[in-house]
Amino acid sequence: MKLEKILDQLNSFEKNSFLKTISSLIDQSPKKAKEIEAILSETDKDLKNVDNINIAKVFGLLEEEFSNFIKSEVFEAESQLDILIDVLIRDGNCIMSREWLNVLYEREIKAIQIKIKQFEVELANEKSEISDRRKRDYIIYKECLKTAYHNDQQLRNQECKVSQDEQSILVTLSKMMGLSQEEIKLINYLIIKIKKENIESIINDLKNIGIVFYSKKTLNVYVADEVVRVLRRIRGKEVADKYFRRILKLLREPQINLIAKNHNINWKESLDQKIKLIIKEGIGFSDILINDMHKEGTKVTEKKIAINNLIEEGLKISKLKGVTLEDKVESLIEYFDQVERDDKVGISIDGYENLLVDIDQFLPNFKKSIKETFELQEDEIMKSAYLLDYNIKPIDILDLLSDKEIKEFSEKVGAKIRGNLTLNILEKYKDSENLYIENYNSIALRDLNQLKENGLNIKEADLGIKFEDITKLIFTKLGFNVDEKLRKSLNTTKDKIDIIINLSHNKLIIIECKTIKEAGYNKFSSVSRQIKSYIKLAESKGFEVLKSLLIAPDFSADFEKECREEYELNLSLITAQTLIIILSGFKNTSLKEFPYQLLMKDVLIKEDWVLKAINK
Repeated sequence: MKLEKILDQLNSFEKNSFLKTISSLIDQSPKKAKEIEAILSETDKDLKNVDNINIAKVFGLLEEEFSNFIKSEVFEAESQLDILIDVLIRDGNCIMSREWLNVLYEREIKAIQIKIKQFEVELANEKSEISDRRKRDYIIYKECLKTAYHNDQQLRNQECKVSQDEQSILVTLSKMMGLSQEEIKLINYLIIKIKKENIESIINDLKNIGIVFYSKKTLNVYVADEVVRVLRRIRGKEVADKYFRRILKLLREPQINLIAKNHNINWKESLDQKIKLIIKEGIGFSDILINDMHKEGTKVTEKKIAINNLIEEGLKISKLKGVTLEDKVESLIEYFDQVERDDKVGISIDGYENLLVDIDQFLPNFKKSIKETFELQEDEIMKSAYLLDYNIKPIDILDLLSDKEIKEFSEKVGAKIRGNLTLNILEKYKDSENLYIENYNSIALRDLNQLKENGLNIKEADLGIKFEDITKLIFTKLGFNVDEKLRKSLNTTKDKIDIIINLSHNKLIIIECKTIKEAGYNKFSSVSRQIKSYIKLAESKGFEVLKSLLIAPDFSADFEKECREEYELNLSLITAQTLIIILSGFKNTSLKEFPYQLLMKDVLIKEDWVLKAINK
């Protein structure tokens, strides 16, 4: 869940610890101090008085400083913050109840303790399956950590700890040896014993350093998507687990076996199990693509070809930038980062809902896999709104299907069974009507690039007509009689009304639609002449125009002022975004028709009071 959305759900007390952390970072002259100053200058510079949108923007400008601050906390050898962060950064753990966080924490500690015992036995066993070279790496790192942790006690008679300088050396050492985060964690807790904390202390500590939010009303713990990305980088995870899984599923089993052998994972397990274990081990995404998936002695040119095929043939991504192997992998990481930041779902929300209904029907046991993979607490998880709060999109769900399941599902829902089955299924559920509605504001803004990215190809010359068509569709969904027959009978070669809503008994609402690239629509004189002419035309045919509406992406302050002073038009203004929000709110009511009287009340119609009225 995005930071802004989480902040919207909390009271000022629940935001306080986070704001204190951010304020302290601002006081330390951050790199982007000028940009932050520009945002805060609009208020009294107190973060408590800044709206949630701008708080999220300020955090975005402080990501590097926040990351360094959290790193310093992780460096405390006995903090066990690494265990907690590894729980929080898993897909699906951004919203948890207090009890569920405790369950996951205890489960994590228990799993680590079991693995430590097994690891200790393997290290001591001369016939273990760990290669001599790897065992040597483990022992070297273990002895270095042991020295760093105990030397303060031995040399100065002080408590055992690892200093930041020592920790930075250990980090470099682990990187040079290619140790995964899980391998490092096992060795760390061989030397530094785990001390289990109670859940109250855990939440309080995490809240005080700004990692989580805690609602005492719902007893829910929230971790913002933006914070998760920072925590992931700190723990050496370059991409989210779901993208890692997508890549691993494209590799051949011999490549998966190579990765497993390099990191002391049982390569005799099933393919799905090996993929799960590789993800859980915290192995570096770059390391796998650059080294681990290739046989020893593979030439750089051959590695490049393999990565290009993976990107272009497997992921169906057109060429990413980068000449060197490292550049190509970095571009792929940036691509996944952008995908995660993006709100695009890939198909419409309704399409996503229909996909989940069909998965539940045709693969009834698959819900359990989704719940387990994303560590979701609730039982009723097959709802698009619920999953999107966890940033789980349709393709993330389909990635969990085995080859057999995805083929079986494709056949049952009538998707194409040639080519990429995942993309074929997404195309099947694309639902273009709702996709256009979801992109209504981008159509209003004539944003061709955004529309193309969202899977809609519209010619620039057709944007105006498309905006009118979607506006008609929206008002139809609001229960109005959009009377096309009457509109065509009234229109002349000179006067062409965009939309007519027939309220019966010869009473009409006339709607004019305007698309514009600029920030605010400001052509009042021309649009007022148009609408006056339309009203005159309708009245000449015996109709009464109760209201005229103008729909556009935005309106300038001057336009709104002139509109307010022009009483003859009885004109109200609605932004495209407001109309979409009203439609969304209307769907959640029991009303069959939107009360048109709510469109008569003010010059600029705002969604907040409209939604309040229809939900009474």
